[in-house]
This record gives sequence, C-alpha cells and structure tokens, in this order.
Amino acid sequence: MASSLVIGGTLFLGRALVRRLLSRGDQVTILHRAKTTPFGDSVRSIQCDRNDIALVIKTLTGSNFEVVYDNVYDWQRGTTAEQVVAAAQSCKSLKRYVFTSSVAAYCHGDAREVDESGPLVSSSHPDSYARNKAESERSLFKLHAESGFPVVTLRPPYIYGPENPFYRESFFWDRLLAFQPIIIPGDGSRLMQFIHADDFARAAILATESDKAVGRSYNIAHPTAVTQEELVHILARVAGVEPKLIFIDRETLIEKGGKVFEPPYYFAQYFDMPPILQKTERARSELGFEARDFEKGLTDSFFWYRRQSRRQAPDFSWENDLLASLDLG
Repeated sequence: MASSLVIGGTLFLGRALVRRLLSRGDQVTILHRAKTTPFGDSVRSIQCDRNDIALVIKTLTGSNFEVVYDNVYDWQRGTTAEQVVAAAQSCKSLKRYVFTSSVAAYCHGDAREVDESGPLVSSSHPDSYARNKAESERSLFKLHAESGFPVVTLRPPYIYGPENPFYRESFFWDRLLAFQPIIIPGDGSRLMQFIHADDFARAAILATESDKAVGRSYNIAHPTAVTQEELVHILARVAGVEPKLIFIDRETLIEKGGKVFEPPYYFAQYFDMPPILQKTERARSELGFEARDFEKGLTDSFFWYRRQSRRQAPDFSWENDLLASLDLG
C-alpha cells in the first residue's frame, strides 16, 4: 500500500487513476481546486490551485508521499514548467513523480513514427500547450540529472473512454444515432492514435513499479494508428449503425466556418490535427504495458454515452447548412 498524491483527480484521467489506486488499497490524496471530489471519504482532499506557486509550496512542503501523479493541465490559463517544478520540489522522499505530458510535445517531423528519443518542441513554440508540456519535461529531467529526482514522463496521444469531457466520441454518436451524415476531412486518410483513459492510468501505476522507469519517458498508446475514415466506421460498428460519410476538403470546411478548437466542430473537438505517430515498444518492454483492443475500449465509452441524460439536443445546423450550400445532401 502506497501513499499517493494525485494532482488533479476529479476529472477523466484523474478519476480513472484514483479508482485504480483505491482498488489496490493506496492511501490517496487529491490536490485540486473543487470543493468536493467524486470519491467522498475514500480520499483525502487538498483544495489548492496548482498554478499558484506560493500556495503549492506552502501546502506540499514537508509532505510525505511515496508517489505523486501530476496529470492536470489548466486549459484556460496554461500550466507552466515553473508551476510543475514547484510541486515537484516541494515533495520530499519520493519514490516516483509521474508526469503526464503529451504527444503534442514532440516536434512535427517527416518520420512516420517517433520513439521517446524524438526531439521536443522549443521554448518558443507558438502552441502554448505543446510548449508547456515540453518545457515541463525538460525541467523535470534537469532535476533528475542534477539530483536524481525520480521522474517518469508519459506521452499519450488522443485519450478516449467513459467520462471524456471533450466532445469527441459523443460528437460522432450524436450524429450516427440521428442518421446524420458524418463529414470526413479531405480523403479520410489522416492517421490518429489513441489510448483508453483506464489503460493510461494502469500505465502510470506500472511506471511506479519498474526500477527501469526512473528518468525515462514513455509513449503510452495503442501500437497501431487508424485513419479518420476507419475511426468513424469503428464508432459506427460499436453503435450498431451504418454511417453515411461525406468527404469535404479541409480548406472548404474552414472557409465555411468549421473549427477544430471551438464550435462548430467539423470533426469533433481537436480531432483534426497533423499526426505525430508513436512507437510503443519501450512501454511494452520496460513497463510490461499492453493496451486493450481499441474497438472494445470504444464499447466501454458507448455504454457510458448511452447512460447520459442530455439537457438539449445536439446542434447539427452548421453541418446541414454546409451540405445544403454545397448541394451534397
């Protein structure tokens, strides 16, 4: 039984991780901003804004956690390397500090797949999320080099699963079950790679149990990618429907007002990005990690999706207006 601190822990990845930690008997503390947690008295709660460096240092100094899982990112304000290091340096006598980075931290290159030795984006990269993740990794590995700080960083691609707060799997099932056409950007061949939230939580725990993991980074992903067209067909099979696909070039979608980061989405939220594909052999050989079957994992998501109550019907107006204007349906 370990004493574990989860920075975050009340949403998506954090929930999956806390559930696994509790199921194996860990003493779990969650550091978060919310007033309550989904876990009641099963966890100890520390209410703290992890972006407040002074408060984090005051709160965590002198703490005695064996393992810290740092998996929260502030999408509104960003979470910088300085804020990450403040938490890391405040925790003493650690066995492991597991930091959730991202595939986005890698430089976009011509290579079809990247392993963990691939270069990370620079400190001047225009995308703040990618820049912050890369800078946080560099800072944590500098601590490791200087003092032996027991950091492990994990780099996931798209994360899916029950309780996904992003409009991703649900975006497609809303349309498929309403027999709405699905717009495919370009020719549908852009590749995407995924990992189930619970699989990622399992990998994070495995990273605390392997002596080889200290000072290492790991790509945590399904070993094979799927095209955007293949993704929609898998989502449709899970839902038991036959999809109607309409292919439209990206330039037209953007010209007509379609967006990636905010509504109206043309292919779910943040789902049409230039691919960075990952090799996963290191996690398999050093951590013993294997991802579950992708279609079975999406079935978990679909069961959760069907149990949710909706306050309002999904809005298809942008797609319908687009298709009418192009005389495509």
